[in-house]
Amino acid sequence: MNETVYAMEDDTPQHLEEFLPQIGYKTIEAALQDFEQHYHQQLKLPLRVPPLSFTHQFGRFNTNHYFEVTFINEIAPQNHYKIDARPLEEKITFEKYSSTVFQLKNGHDALYIDHAQIGFNLLIIERDNWQYVFSIDKDVADKVTAEILVEIANSIDY
Repeated sequence: MNETVYAMEDDTPQHLEEFLPQIGYKTIEAALQDFEQHYHQQLKLPLRVPPLSFTHQFGRFNTNHYFEVTFINEIAPQNHYKIDARPLEEKITFEKYSSTVFQLKNGHDALYIDHAQIGFNLLIIERDNWQYVFSIDKDVADKVTAEILVEIANSIDY
């Protein structure tokens, strides 16, 4: 196999900072402000994040009326953590999945779903008229356990 292959000098992938704003991502603060203005209600975010390294963090007020925060690592793509928040009136049901129930320090329940089919583990909580879904890549589930996600959810009450 002695074929010549040519590459163009500018044939490099777009940096995340260039690509993600094109699909609606912006700073977490700016996206949060858009979301809160739309719903006329404050959304509290957790103080803690998973014990992983991240190179980027973005937020987006999605066209499907939910707020999304994404933490990623450009070098280690398995370091992917996300929070989705939506009004309880528009919440997603997870009844068809088997789950483990944890109790938050405020007395409310949190559902933990080990979801191999989508590649993410989920922790779902409801508070202050919002449903929060915390997602962590299955490849780092040994570092970010259900208990750590519960600690993150508890840090909303800082």
